[in-house]
Amino acid sequence: MKKAFCTTLSLLLAVFILAACGSQSDSAANGSPSSMMGNGGMMQFHMAAIPDPYAGMKSPVASDQESMARGGLIYEANCATCHGDGGMGDGPGGAALDPSPAPIAHTSQMMSDAYLFWRVSEGGSNFGTAMISFKGTLTDQDRWDVINYIRALGRNEVTPQSQLGGELNDPAIQAAQQAEMLAAAVDQGFITQAEADFFAELHPAVDDFILNNRTELGTTSKPMMESGLDAMVAQGVLSQEEASQFLDIHNRLVVAGLMQ
Repeated sequence: MKKAFCTTLSLLLAVFILAACGSQSDSAANGSPSSMMGNGGMMQFHMAAIPDPYAGMKSPVASDQESMARGGLIYEANCATCHGDGGMGDGPGGAALDPSPAPIAHTSQMMSDAYLFWRVSEGGSNFGTAMISFKGTLTDQDRWDVINYIRALGRNEVTPQSQLGGELNDPAIQAAQQAEMLAAAVDQGFITQAEADFFAELHPAVDDFILNNRTELGTTSKPMMESGLDAMVAQGVLSQEEASQFLDIHNRLVVAGLMQ
């Protein structure tokens, strides 16, 4: 019964995605900037301020085995089709989407509770992605459970429960994807090789800092990346020049459409 229920939800999800993609393509054809992930749209996605009533939210659901088990079933039925079994953004249902589904096993580690709950609840229509809104179909606890599961995927604390396709979370894959992104940015003239090398060298430290301080950083009104860099400067981990250069390169990669 549970397998049949999940299969039904997955089929319904595919219908919703196709509908969303059709709407997105029509808008893009009409040149609507609010519905395309072009320069402004991609930057808006990364730098968006979390709106009320989501701003400042913290998960009331403990990230324990029970929550992750519930979240795994929800993820299998609603998310793995596009984001992949391992949360690497490579599920079969997302192969034709533009922009591609995010590698949420990794990106969820860098986002605040409030940001993730907002995106799962409202979907991506404001940013021109095919992500649908789940606030009408999943309860608050469902959404927190699936967030707990997604983050557990990124920490390799859970094993995917289905075989819809896609790689398992692997730091080596993430490193290869970043190297490919930076090489493309250099080839296309968005950044120099020296800037690519600087970004690649500093990125692991920035990621680790944000991951280890996510709760505190998530209480500010700034995007997590900016909050993290500000805190690293305040604590003497980075100089202001290093932080500014890193953020500038990051933003140019976003505007270029190379960073999800």
